[in-house]
Amino acid sequence: MKIVHLCISNFFIDNYSYQENMLTKYHVKMGHEVTVIASLVSFNKEGKSCLLPSPSVRMDDNGYKVIRLAYKRPLKLNRTLRRYKNFYDTLAAEKPDVIFTHGVAMAEVNTLVRYLRKNPHVKLYGDHHGDYINSATNFWSKHVLHKIIWRHYTKKLEPYLTKCYGVTPMRCRFLKEMYRLNPNIIEFLPMGVDDEAIPENRGEVRNSIRKELGVPEDAFLIMTGGKIDQRKNTHVLLEAIKRIDNPNLHLVICGVLAPEMEYLKEQFDSRIHYLGWCNAQRVMDCMVASDMACFPGTHSTLWEQAVGVGLPAVLKRWDEMTHMDVNGNCIFVKGEDVIELQKVIEQMLMIDVYREQKSKAEKAATSFLYSDIAKKAIEL
Repeated sequence: MKIVHLCISNFFIDNYSYQENMLTKYHVKMGHEVTVIASLVSFNKEGKSCLLPSPSVRMDDNGYKVIRLAYKRPLKLNRTLRRYKNFYDTLAAEKPDVIFTHGVAMAEVNTLVRYLRKNPHVKLYGDHHGDYINSATNFWSKHVLHKIIWRHYTKKLEPYLTKCYGVTPMRCRFLKEMYRLNPNIIEFLPMGVDDEAIPENRGEVRNSIRKELGVPEDAFLIMTGGKIDQRKNTHVLLEAIKRIDNPNLHLVICGVLAPEMEYLKEQFDSRIHYLGWCNAQRVMDCMVASDMACFPGTHSTLWEQAVGVGLPAVLKRWDEMTHMDVNGNCIFVKGEDVIELQKVIEQMLMIDVYREQKSKAEKAATSFLYSDIAKKAIEL
């Protein structure tokens, strides 16, 4: 079967472990022929958003083709509306049996609908990654961009959608409320972890990373990361750790500090290991080397990855964002409360408490493997 993944509503980052990369990888492993049609938006070497210089076609190491399309002119307007040169012809040349669009908010819905009308045998699936926390956060975004412009295009696509997945329960509600999609086609599809990337020699990786960082084998290592801005509450985590007088408590940070958070570097001591931007494998190795994950702020794909690796997790409680908690493997906190977070970490340092959480985490991990999620995405 030929599957085309559309990554034109936002970005596609080569060699990352985002959902766009993982579904395509595992669809190839399932025996399908897979092509990604993507925008020019990517990340640079520092992990920051950038615009690639020109269209391109390449084969990914995981066996799928990536076609990058240029925006129509004028660039600023069409990058906002997400309109591309040669989109229809590119899609027609691929002759898909199934299309999976990562994001449904785009002006190229008009072109996609035109193609689906001419090819009624093609099945269309979509997903959505926006919610009331990471999107629709100001008047323009909420009441104009989403409620008028993107709702207009999403409703035009609705008759052709077999399923439209929200990747968190909140994002399912966002699809229903903001875009007014038919609830019968909305389903929850979790993000997860690349199960093949989890090293089989976990003990060796753990020892290697700890030796590199100067973390003792018997130390308790907490992992955090992502795009570290004010809302990630990394500063709260640092303050909580500083309050705990335990030289065997360490923190590893995988991610880039936003400019307004650069001041945190002045607070780093020998227990804080800031690695900056890390590729997917580096992040995975740091998770394997850690005893616990802590994300006391806004959601990141690292949440599901950490749970999928089998780490006990301390997460900020957001309404409809507790789906990582399968069996009590997650502990939820307010996020901004230093004392509360300090007490939770101190509890996790107790051997009996940690053993119980670790056992739960290892059982919960099997619910977040992309080898299974990729099948559910196209209802196999």
